[in-house]
Amino acid sequence: MNAPVVVVGSGLAGLVAARSITGPCLLVTPGRLTQGAASMLAQGGIAAAVGPDDSVELHAHDTWIAGDRAGDPEMIARVTGAGPGAMEELRSVGVAFDTTPTGELDLHLEAGHSRRRIAHVRDTSGAAITSAVARAVAKGPVEVLEHTQVVDLLVESAGHDDTADGNTTGRVTGVLIEDASGRRAIDAAAVVLATGGHGGLWRHATSSPHAVGAGVAMAARAGVRTDDLHLMQFHPTALDAGGTGPMPLLTEALRGAGAVLLADGRRFVDELRPRDQVAAAVWEQLQAGRRVHLDARGVERVVEHFPQVNDLCRQVGLDPSRDLLPTRPAAHYAMGGITVDRRGRTSLPGLWAVGEVARTGLHGANRLASNSLLEAFVTGRDAASDIACWTCDERARSGQGWSEVPSADPATVVARGPGSIMDLTEVQETLEAGCGVLRDASGIRATIERLAPMVASDDAAYVAWLVAHAALDHRNSRGAHRRVDDPSLATKGATA
Repeated sequence: MNAPVVVVGSGLAGLVAARSITGPCLLVTPGRLTQGAASMLAQGGIAAAVGPDDSVELHAHDTWIAGDRAGDPEMIARVTGAGPGAMEELRSVGVAFDTTPTGELDLHLEAGHSRRRIAHVRDTSGAAITSAVARAVAKGPVEVLEHTQVVDLLVESAGHDDTADGNTTGRVTGVLIEDASGRRAIDAAAVVLATGGHGGLWRHATSSPHAVGAGVAMAARAGVRTDDLHLMQFHPTALDAGGTGPMPLLTEALRGAGAVLLADGRRFVDELRPRDQVAAAVWEQLQAGRRVHLDARGVERVVEHFPQVNDLCRQVGLDPSRDLLPTRPAAHYAMGGITVDRRGRTSLPGLWAVGEVARTGLHGANRLASNSLLEAFVTGRDAASDIACWTCDERARSGQGWSEVPSADPATVVARGPGSIMDLTEVQETLEAGCGVLRDASGIRATIERLAPMVASDDAAYVAWLVAHAALDHRNSRGAHRRVDDPSLATKGATA
């Protein structure tokens, strides 16, 4: 096929996919290569069972437990099993992971892990890993379109209905792009969405304000299924120093190295519990009017071992070796998104999704720390491998037997139309008020009502509306989704 595979996004998942594609590949990114990618901001590192006392089975078990037993066991086994090989491949493209004086990997411990298995490059791991893969892409045959926005998917009707066996009618034929010269269509043999998450839809977030779910919006408007959009992981230790834009992150590795959380000077939680539990505990202290700080003063050589954290703190007049660091939970990582099968296929023939934009089933209801970079690497590589097989299969290209993913709920599909655009700050405040760390039906319904008039014309409002609908549909708390009006809580109280 002469048309290229189009990869949308230049974070780690998109870069790995593009690098692994056999045949013509076009990578489209809204800024410079890697600019704005969440993977560039990852501090902690990448999780892989490479320690002498570790195993992929233990890594899989920890992932399953941290996800509140809601993950896909086969996907968990697939990704964690690929961890050691991913590490070798990343080292082969120049990632210089930190080592001990004896030359072994210097593995960290983070919340939810039963072993030290976090490989890192100081506290700039995401930037080091993503940049290394970007350099490899730049040396290869991939054509890169920078400063170019993908506006929409181009979808052709197949003229038949395969919904009975879980397939969506039609197929992707390309993308509509926009750059300084205007808009134009690009034909594609296949499209890979690697557009990142939607954490920027919350007021307090570690994500870029541009991370508003553009990939989810264009996919959902095309009738592609999404799931678990209500599952947003709130990182418990964002640096609460005021200002605008993404909140600086105080990496999980700080707590793994001995930093403790204090509320009005008193420790109140086991810092190495899963993130959803720690975030809820921090939020409850803040709601009670107490000031919460991360105390990293006891961390050995904290300035040397965590230079990025030190720089972030210094910018707001704090010294992590001497000062308590004000913290609060912030929207950090989306466990839900575009629903994919274990090959990365969506419900729409010809469309794959990888990385944070995809709901892979790896994370369940709560992501295990440092599994995101591993997921990005594995899903990007596996999607590329599947595309190579798919483009050679005429029956598959016709949409027959395409994917295990069922069709979207028609109630969630809203076509583009005229209407008002909501100021992003208002979207953020609305979603945070109704779908923050703790939620209830009244707040969620108010969010839906406020956003509803804008969903046809405003992509950010549309994705936030989808998040709220998912939150309303899930009445019981699980993982990162905490309903204070969970009916099972009342039952438990009555029987206690």
